[in-house]
Amino acid sequence: MLESAVVISASDVPAAEDVLVRPYLSRREVDVLVAWLKVTTKEDAAEVLYISPSTVSTHIARIRAKYVAVGRPARTKIALLVRALQDGHIALDEV
Repeated sequence: MLESAVVISASDVPAAEDVLVRPYLSRREVDVLVAWLKVTTKEDAAEVLYISPSTVSTHIARIRAKYVAVGRPARTKIALLVRALQDGHIALDEV
């Protein structure tokens, strides 16, 4: 029995700079991120989640630090939304 072989050329393999490194976000980090993206302020997100605004700020700071660590900083709220969408951490219908 002959088995078929898969041939991959160099053009089929993405270049290192084309591969996105996705940081691991915990379920809680994603929950906080989604809550914050749905409202105007961190205070509003804190109210929805029954946590303090400083806890929201801590989670968002950790998420941003994880993106910086993989070379994909997200300095603004919209940039963080885009990164989370790109990486599949959230879906557009969640926000």
